[in-house]
Amino acid sequence: MLSPGHVGDARDGPGLLAHRTASLPALVPARHAYEDHDDPVTNDWNHSSLPRDVTASAAGLAAPYLLRCGGTGRFARHRASWGPLMLVPLALTSTAGLQAVVLWALHGDWSVTWWVPERFLLLFPVPSVVLLMRQEAGAAAPGGGGAVRAAAEPGIQSPR
Repeated sequence: MLSPGHVGDARDGPGLLAHRTASLPALVPARHAYEDHDDPVTNDWNHSSLPRDVTASAAGLAAPYLLRCGGTGRFARHRASWGPLMLVPLALTSTAGLQAVVLWALHGDWSVTWWVPERFLLLFPVPSVVLLMRQEAGAAAPGGGGAVRAAAEPGIQSPR
């Protein structure tokens, strides 16, 4: 089974929040800020993605917690759901990067100051998504569902 160290390692949560904090207009000198940083419409668009980023951060912190619960604790029965839950922050993080790259391209703003972090947000989740999908496919394959069977509630028959 993959560990969170191989799949995001909760970096989606704090990483996206750190990126969000770093992009606040008050923390970035005007010469390094994104184009139209003083435009209210651009700022509203930027802040409109806050719910997406908070959701990604919460799921990015919750998924490794579920994995570490082990066989004890009140969330232990949800341990097997860490992988599907981890797909949420990975997908939302990549989406955040994609939206920003498209915005900068549409505006013709080619500043490396913004393109590097946005491309990182776009691309760094991709290998983790591939690893998670391979893990899920292996668990669903005949004879490969040990994790699925072990996660079943006591008294509930597994379909295998």
